[in-house]
Amino acid sequence: MSKRIILNAFDMTCVSHQAAGTWRHPQSQAYKYKDLDYWTELAKTLEKGRFDSIFIADVVGVYDVYRGSVETALIDADQVPVNDPFFQVPAMAMVTEHLGFGVTSALTYELPYALARKFATLDHLTKGRVAWNVVTSYLDSAARNLGMAKQVAHDKRYDLADEFLDVTYKLWEGSWDDDAVVRDREKGVFTDPSKVHPINHKGEFFDVPGIALFEPSPQRTPSIFQAGASPRGRDFAAKHGEGIFIAPPTAEVARKVTDDIRDRAEAYGRQRDDVKIFTLITVITAETDEAAEAKYNEYLEYASGEGMLAFYGGWTGLDFGEFDPDQPLRAVENDALRSTLELLEADGSGRTWTPLEIVKHRSIGGLGPVIVGGPQTVADELERWVEVGGIDGFNIAYAITPGTFEDFVELVVPELQSRGRVQTEYQTGTLREKLSGSTSPQVPVGHPARQYRGAFTEHNATDETKQSKTHDYLVGQADG
Repeated sequence: MSKRIILNAFDMTCVSHQAAGTWRHPQSQAYKYKDLDYWTELAKTLEKGRFDSIFIADVVGVYDVYRGSVETALIDADQVPVNDPFFQVPAMAMVTEHLGFGVTSALTYELPYALARKFATLDHLTKGRVAWNVVTSYLDSAARNLGMAKQVAHDKRYDLADEFLDVTYKLWEGSWDDDAVVRDREKGVFTDPSKVHPINHKGEFFDVPGIALFEPSPQRTPSIFQAGASPRGRDFAAKHGEGIFIAPPTAEVARKVTDDIRDRAEAYGRQRDDVKIFTLITVITAETDEAAEAKYNEYLEYASGEGMLAFYGGWTGLDFGEFDPDQPLRAVENDALRSTLELLEADGSGRTWTPLEIVKHRSIGGLGPVIVGGPQTVADELERWVEVGGIDGFNIAYAITPGTFEDFVELVVPELQSRGRVQTEYQTGTLREKLSGSTSPQVPVGHPARQYRGAFTEHNATDETKQSKTHDYLVGQADG
């Protein structure tokens, strides 16, 4: 039986996400990012196409490296203005039954105690259909506006992230027992205090002594998505990620990345199939290859070269305005996305990358490749990526929205379904169950969150004895 391909829509609560300038296309509704009906209609379209989730990106800074100013990003709406990705999720959940929601949150600028509650709330409201896309942020502008002198160094951000996740795992998995909430109307007891435990976390970055504010949600720990491309990032992803987002330029490069991530996951005691790996891709399709090519060329007429250089300035930390348009670029070490230029050079084209070449070949697609063709051509190429690249699915970005997604649902999904490569019906259960094919909504054995299931029950036995006496007294009072 052919391997099932996981489909995620890749979107963001902004106007220009990966393609620069195409918001000007007459069919683009990207300006509606701030309207709930945009998100609810998109959610219904994606569920019609049996997509697994909508993966919502986010940044908390601006692309101000290009020419030393945010001006270009503002003119082209390059991920600014941008809204918070959390708030449209309950509305999308109301109009769907199965679609999952991968929500990005940069932990560098959050507190684990508060963020754990936010994700538990979403997991409750969606009945277990939420994933947290864990990122550490890469924009220096975010650090400056959120109270830091500059961005935390690359590897140090991952040290902080490891402890941050450790705290949230303790809150999600260990603070409340499964049977803590009793809802006993007769005795007047909603929660059994002996079943709720402080986590008493003391670490390098965080001290969190108390109990979680929330009762366990369907998944407890939301499904964990992660996008780490550097060696340190891949190691973090292999340890924590259940859905891992990569952006290689070719299927051949993807294989090297996926094998490395799965090797690292095994080293952490996880199964190779515990991690589902998605790659970024943009699909331009129509009824025929010729019509798809014409559509792609039409979109290019609206693309913004300046806007794409603003994007790449943020992604690489390089001001492309300082380079001659034909000046060759080389991969550099910095605290932005270290791997961006390396991936450009690994695309197999043999071209020497210059600012002008980026404008020509990346104005649509952004960090990822573009597939152009009719349904059969696109399906062939997606299958090739899965087989050659060792990936499990795709984060599909748009050239125009919602048109790119509508075209894919109407044309490509039926072709993939006829080949047995994507689902025709949803599995029941939570997002974790749907993605993994398991029958349990809980994190599997081998995942670092798992160690905290019941971890504080014995540890807090003394405190629980005191709580139990209080509980017995309250019950006695209720009995009268």
